[in-house]
Amino acid sequence: MRVWVFGIGLVVTTFLTASGQQLVYLSGQTIAPAFEGWEQNPDGSYNMVFGYFNRNLDEHIHMPIGPNNHIEPGGPDHGQPTYFFPRRNRFFFKVRVPADFGEKELVWTLTTQGQTEKAYATLIPEYIIDKQLPMLDVGNFGRDPEGRELLNEAPTVELEGSSERQIRVGESLNLTASAADDGTPEVKPAPQGRPGSPRSRSNALGLRVAWHIYRGDGSKATFDPPQFKIYPDYRLNSNSPWSPGWEPPALPEHRRFPVTATFTEPGNYVVRILAHDGGLTDHRDVRVTVR
Repeated sequence: MRVWVFGIGLVVTTFLTASGQQLVYLSGQTIAPAFEGWEQNPDGSYNMVFGYFNRNLDEHIHMPIGPNNHIEPGGPDHGQPTYFFPRRNRFFFKVRVPADFGEKELVWTLTTQGQTEKAYATLIPEYIIDKQLPMLDVGNFGRDPEGRELLNEAPTVELEGSSERQIRVGESLNLTASAADDGTPEVKPAPQGRPGSPRSRSNALGLRVAWHIYRGDGSKATFDPPQFKIYPDYRLNSNSPWSPGWEPPALPEHRRFPVTATFTEPGNYVVRILAHDGGLTDHRDVRVTVR
């Protein structure tokens, strides 16, 4: 790996891949919203599933709801994130639309670094998402050795206490949640594949749980104990489930996950706890007003 610095705020690095060197920017780049596909709910409504690609390797970007981060029609706020982690974050959030949505479009618009990009969500049949797709796309699993679909259920997570909290700057906010899983897939560390190979793009398998900032400026919040990264970082020892050899931490007693959050600036935040088995997920949110 080589790193160059060009002026202020622009850092470039290269990684060796199977086809040669790949140029990657540590900061200063844009975010592209992405439409992953759609799911149908039992009541006939649909979920439009979105993700995004933050082209930076290290830079996190806070983009509040408004002219630079909006979903229409019916917006600007459809529950999208305002704190964007680096790299490609798949299947990150869902927007429910009615059963009669038909041929309409839902458009997510993001403007970062002065550049506007859009993701267009429609009910095109080819974009239907089933349970197997996230397992295959994120975890590179979903079928047994005979090619049969793996019977895997998503983990579940439950918040203890109120989902609405108020606190002052610098005070400690104690949060706790519990998680459960069916034990599928079995725990398996992230593969040691050569950087850039398809195998290296898989994450670790087995239940893992982490708190993170979903809305608000995450750089103004800290967690104790520190949390592992919830996003892909393929570098060695990066404390990411995609880092070669990374393995889900041992589950705590009674599968309870306490954390203490502290904020350095006032504002409205959403703290999310995410349970992930390497392919399927569940989450709960806590809305925090910091004064």
